[in-house]
Amino acid sequence: MVTEHTATASPTRQRSASPAVLIPSMCLVVMITAIMQTAVVPLMPVIVEQLDAGVGPAGWIITANLLAATVSTPLLGRLADRRGPRTVLLGVLAVVFVGSLLCVAWDSLPVLIAGRALQGVSFALFPIGVAVLRSALGSHRLPRALGIMSGMMSVGGGLGMIAAGLLYTDGDDYREIFWLLVVLVVLATVVAWFVVPRSPGSGSGGGTDFGGAVGLTLGLSCLLLALAQGGAWGWLSLPTVGCALFGVIVLLLWYRHEQRSEAPLVAPALLTGRSVAPAHLAAFLVGIAMFVQFLAIAMFVQADPHVVGYGFGASVLETSLFYLMPGQVVGVTAAVVSGFLVRRFRADRVLAVACGIGVCGFGFVMFFHDHTWQMIIAVAVLNTFVSAAYGALPAMLVDHVPMQYTGVANGINAIARTFGSSLASALVGSLLATVTVAGSDLASAQAYVAAFAVGGATTLAAGLVALSARFWQTTNFD
Repeated sequence: MVTEHTATASPTRQRSASPAVLIPSMCLVVMITAIMQTAVVPLMPVIVEQLDAGVGPAGWIITANLLAATVSTPLLGRLADRRGPRTVLLGVLAVVFVGSLLCVAWDSLPVLIAGRALQGVSFALFPIGVAVLRSALGSHRLPRALGIMSGMMSVGGGLGMIAAGLLYTDGDDYREIFWLLVVLVVLATVVAWFVVPRSPGSGSGGGTDFGGAVGLTLGLSCLLLALAQGGAWGWLSLPTVGCALFGVIVLLLWYRHEQRSEAPLVAPALLTGRSVAPAHLAAFLVGIAMFVQFLAIAMFVQADPHVVGYGFGASVLETSLFYLMPGQVVGVTAAVVSGFLVRRFRADRVLAVACGIGVCGFGFVMFFHDHTWQMIIAVAVLNTFVSAAYGALPAMLVDHVPMQYTGVANGINAIARTFGSSLASALVGSLLATVTVAGSDLASAQAYVAAFAVGGATTLAAGLVALSARFWQTTNFD
């Protein structure tokens, strides 16, 4: 059993590529996760039109991806801990490659949904990447490497939007963006094959916890399904409420099962222990704030000012190049700097400062959004917050989790961010649908201000969690 108040064993490090090669290589591999998540979003109206599909059925392109990510990430993280991260990482890339091929091979909505589900497995690349770096690098280099890799993953979200804007022009086949994803997966697989070192898994944990796997899969799927489809079903409808309630009940039973199991899939201390709970809660809150700024700003700048009285009427390409690109450059810098800061200072302090920057960014855009330069500054400040926060979160975990649980612990953390992003999507969607311009169904400027306020509030909450983390945390696991 995994319990708190014990020491972490540190297995012998394996020979590997130099950090100068390994760290940027892992950044490339994990960025695929974010690019695959966001590159499709700007093209959803185009996909609906070209496939002659309804908005509801087409929504499963996003929902299937998130469901697969939610189910697979903690399971694959645990498998990487037990079998070795290199083997599992290459297996994940193979599955993602098949999914990407499905997305370009047939012009069919069911096949596209299936391909996107397989691509959702890519979410597991980040926690597996953390396990790779931890097994290959010494304690001196690890915080900097985690900060850079985590920050670069947040940058990948913006790069996905930028890629969509650069590759797609009116009348093009939507599948062009998926060809880019095929190329990226091939490139990442080649890099991982030659660079990622072999390292033995823990081999611990006894038999396979099939009951835990089924319970976790069913519970998380129901909760995420309620979030993803609540807008279409109705938030107070029987399917939404029933699905959410069933998911909560299943997860409570699953948690009880894990407490009693001699070889749990996810040891309860890795989920709710005082040493790790602050990082998971902060990840959930940062996930909300990150997706609010990404979704709300992208939609705001594309609004036609002649129709609704705000926005800039930007195309997808203009949104990518003029509004998002400068912020991504700042985000890359912030990712690198956060890695050095995490090594020098405690990760919770770095996260608290990052959240302070984020609160300032959201506060700025709430009041100043009438000019292009104001939006560019807001995006740059908020990307600084997101990149630095992403860099600090895994470092908050590795100091309190033993080597053999690195993958699963960071998998849980990644799922917390995913649920935060899903909740943010639902919140922003509801605000834009309910706070509208008088006499129309178009979102008003006040709806966006409210969305930015939500982002600022959750960022502030994440900062408070970070500031209080040392009072929660105790010693390590065994």
